[in-house]
Amino acid sequence: MNTTDNAPPTDTQILAEEQILEFENNGVVVLRSLFNDWIEGAREAIEQNKQNPSWRERTYRPDDGGAPFFQDYCVWSQFDGYRKLVESSPMAELAARLMRSATARIFHDHILVKEPGNSVVTPWHQDKPYYLVNAEKTVSFWVPLDPVPRERSIEYVTGSHRWGQQFKPQRFDGTDLYTNDQSEVVPDIDNRRDEFAIQGWDIEPGDAVAFDFGTLHGAPANASDSRRRVISLRWVGDDARFIKRPGKTSPAFPDLQYEDGAPFEGDEFPVIYPAG
Repeated sequence: MNTTDNAPPTDTQILAEEQILEFENNGVVVLRSLFNDWIEGAREAIEQNKQNPSWRERTYRPDDGGAPFFQDYCVWSQFDGYRKLVESSPMAELAARLMRSATARIFHDHILVKEPGNSVVTPWHQDKPYYLVNAEKTVSFWVPLDPVPRERSIEYVTGSHRWGQQFKPQRFDGTDLYTNDQSEVVPDIDNRRDEFAIQGWDIEPGDAVAFDFGTLHGAPANASDSRRRVISLRWVGDDARFIKRPGKTSPAFPDLQYEDGAPFEGDEFPVIYPAG
């Protein structure tokens, strides 16, 4: 009997060069069925997290009285189901391959739960301007824990990470995150959809969408009778540096001391691949 028949797939089997090129060119790629074994644990972690939120928790409660939109940040190490997705799944190696980096360092997690009937639209934005890290090698994995049909799924503007433009970061209520930021605001994509190449997919639990920190993206409200639970995990490669922003970043790290341009490192941001 060939002893390799039941061996786990290598990175070349689970991530093709064509997918890496698609990620590089489009700023986004969908990956199918790579995280099936970690979904149930992640679901359990979300319920535990909702009962024990961190100080960063931010729940949007619509003015119309609709269902809440729960969010929390930087909790991946506090709940077993999140931690296993970060440390035991192939995500870290996939991140390194997509970024063409020798290492993959976890930056942070973002937990997003749009309950049935939630009317909050996630506006079009880039993630990069919100962060205290600056890098060319970046990737986020948007991992749904429920089936998400195309009409309720996250969307991306293909190739926007290559526009060479960093848009003004705004809170989801439309107010500026940083005062005196003279950057351009994000284009009115929803009213000019025919001018942009917009991608989105039907997505199942176990799938993930991987995207660059600079790729414009947004997501609709959840007008359905089904939950939309998502874990988004953000990674950086071996070129990452700290960057001083003109205000509080999102997520905030109020006690973190760092110098502008210093290598991005620290206990909060461990290298997961290769394993130490």
